[in-house]
Amino acid sequence: MTAGEPDFPTPQPVIEAAINALNSGKTKYTAAAGIPELRQKIAERVQQRYQVKCSAKQVVLTNGGKQALFNAVASVISSGDEVLLISPCWVSYEPQVALMGGVVKYVKANMEENFLPRAQDIAEAVTPKTKAIIVNSPNNPTGAVYGRKTLQSIASIAFRNNIIIISDEVYDSLVYDGEYTSLYGLCRGENAILINAFSKSHAMTGWRVGYLVASEEIAECVSKIQAHSTSNVCTMSQYAALAALDIDTSYMKEKFRKRRDFVAQELSKMNLTFSMPRGAFYFLIDVRSVTQNDTEFCMKLLQKSHVALVPGSAFNAPGYVRLSFALDEDNLRRGLERFKAFLGG
Repeated sequence: MTAGEPDFPTPQPVIEAAINALNSGKTKYTAAAGIPELRQKIAERVQQRYQVKCSAKQVVLTNGGKQALFNAVASVISSGDEVLLISPCWVSYEPQVALMGGVVKYVKANMEENFLPRAQDIAEAVTPKTKAIIVNSPNNPTGAVYGRKTLQSIASIAFRNNIIIISDEVYDSLVYDGEYTSLYGLCRGENAILINAFSKSHAMTGWRVGYLVASEEIAECVSKIQAHSTSNVCTMSQYAALAALDIDTSYMKEKFRKRRDFVAQELSKMNLTFSMPRGAFYFLIDVRSVTQNDTEFCMKLLQKSHVALVPGSAFNAPGYVRLSFALDEDNLRRGLERFKAFLGG
């Protein structure tokens, strides 16, 4: 139960669009920033969804959301710059900042507050060297979804201190409770960079299509970085993504919601403490009552019960484990039964 990818197959129309692209000879390089029609369609979607002016020049297609993040960090962070990360957080943020010579400062979010950061803690972490803050909502690994009030506080602190916001919204299609608020949309796109991808929303993890939306100046810089590293995203994948934008994938969200509710029910029977995830497809579970070492705990669980969880230490959350419910119901049920037996043994 470690997978960070949907278990659903890629929708058939997406696959067919890729095949059609191949059969029609779309096998050459494209511009580093991507094919014009896909950039334009993403720009239109950003305008429609967030009520923010956006042109195709502000959109850069990347090899997955991870490259979008890497390119964003590379374009705005210099040696010695400080970057705020809300912890627990995804494993790649800190290494990407470090590769640019940046310095990470963690702002802790606690389970008792549903892993929502406190504005006061963020404000106190700001120094004259603070250049950016990376915000991930819905969150990996906690499943937290930041409400409008929390996001407004973050935006306000960033604006007052001229801090660039990098908003990682790759799980924005998977929100189960309440409305979703986009930090990028809340900022009206000002001094902000939007990170998104087709991986989670359309079960396209292997197709490697992400994108970044920013000011034209930053987008041009990102395009140059990409031109000298990987060049364009796989051409057929871009045409597949173009088709994906017309596909309704809400059925995935509804299945994930049912799985989430089932996992919560079963974990409650084990007397484990957790915060109910409002989005994404993860539970971050407190195991401090049963172990002093989350990595050792996960290794024993794997060896004895053949159940795989991710140690919280990987996300700067020692004493916790991450459980993914991105797997079919039968395997999910079987895994939870083994987990319960392991705890009882």
